[in-house]
Amino acid sequence: MYSRGRRIALYSHDTMGLGHMRRNLLIAQTLSCSRFRPVLLMVAGAREASELPIPEGTDCLTLPALHKGTEGRYQARHLEIPVKELIALRASTIRAALEAFAPDVLIVDKVPRGALRELEPALACLRARGRTRCVLGLRDVLDDPAAVHHEWRRAANEDAIREYYDAVWVYGDPTVYDLVREYRLSPDVGAMVRYTGYLGHFSLGAYAHPPSAHPAIELPQGRIVLCLVGGGQDGAPLAEAFAEADLPSGTSGVILMGPFMPREVQQRVRQRAAKNTRLLVLEFIRDPDALLRCAERVVAMGGYNTVCEALSLQRHALIVPRVKPRCEQLIRAERLRDLGLLELLHPDALTPRALTEWLARDKGPPPRFADRLSLNGLARIPQLLGNLLATPIDRTNAHLPHRGIRHVAR
Repeated sequence: MYSRGRRIALYSHDTMGLGHMRRNLLIAQTLSCSRFRPVLLMVAGAREASELPIPEGTDCLTLPALHKGTEGRYQARHLEIPVKELIALRASTIRAALEAFAPDVLIVDKVPRGALRELEPALACLRARGRTRCVLGLRDVLDDPAAVHHEWRRAANEDAIREYYDAVWVYGDPTVYDLVREYRLSPDVGAMVRYTGYLGHFSLGAYAHPPSAHPAIELPQGRIVLCLVGGGQDGAPLAEAFAEADLPSGTSGVILMGPFMPREVQQRVRQRAAKNTRLLVLEFIRDPDALLRCAERVVAMGGYNTVCEALSLQRHALIVPRVKPRCEQLIRAERLRDLGLLELLHPDALTPRALTEWLARDKGPPPRFADRLSLNGLARIPQLLGNLLATPIDRTNAHLPHRGIRHVAR
């Protein structure tokens, strides 16, 4: 006879790059290996989700894609329809799926009401039913404090957290960036926050089946420097500068361009690589972990997942962060640079010569991070889930400050 197990849904809006989706997939992989062994449903905002490695016991609903440009405006990525119609379509799909799936827990990445409030109908439905605990998951840095304060006040995000959520998990370490203090969250909302530590999955063996070398890729011999540009939507300057940089003797370069990099940029990078036998260009692979394990150094944009991966593997990393429409990557890179954990090159100073000079410098042994920040976020999340499930749902006074002391596990 069928016995209903725990059901967990994870939502990511995925309007720019793959970071939100990859973070939720990493959490899904962790929970699938935990003592809960839940049934997991991913609700993802881009069809590329189906090309990423999905853990056993998990399925994925992909929404018609929404695109946010570097100026911060939204539009349909593929469908030729007005954004208002697209949001209505996505909102009705999300609500129908979550209403039918009836999760015990819903984990929402970053945006309390979803992109352009598309998640709100589903949140209201789940709250009315009273059987789903909702968690807002936030990366360590959202943006400049003034920008976040303005955006959150305009969107009434703290009101949404009070109304719909039972907990806020921050995927970071407050010794690096104290989100509650930096963004001046209200005391009752701040009391809901639990810092997990960074999601340092390599050091924790979070995968059910550890990644191995990609069978379709023959990597160059010798030392490897890896260039990562996230989804690639705005990664052209870094990819092209890296392709023009001089690689040290005995070193090969690998550029992973990302599925959203414009075709004309990909063509230019490939043309450059065709003239350099020590430069390999890849468009997209399902599981880039093998590349990171093989690389001696990493040159990358500063997305949360990429930084966590570099820190987990204790690689020498040069971060060239995105600075618009948000400066989140710059803030994170500055904080970690100040701790001596990575190096930073502002995009205004990005040139092939700057990369050549960094690659030519002797870095010595890689920095050790364990005593300077927590990378144990994935070990912490099942503990937090257990605590959440063990707490009765009480919508009347669930968010009073006495609920607990926020802390981070090391």
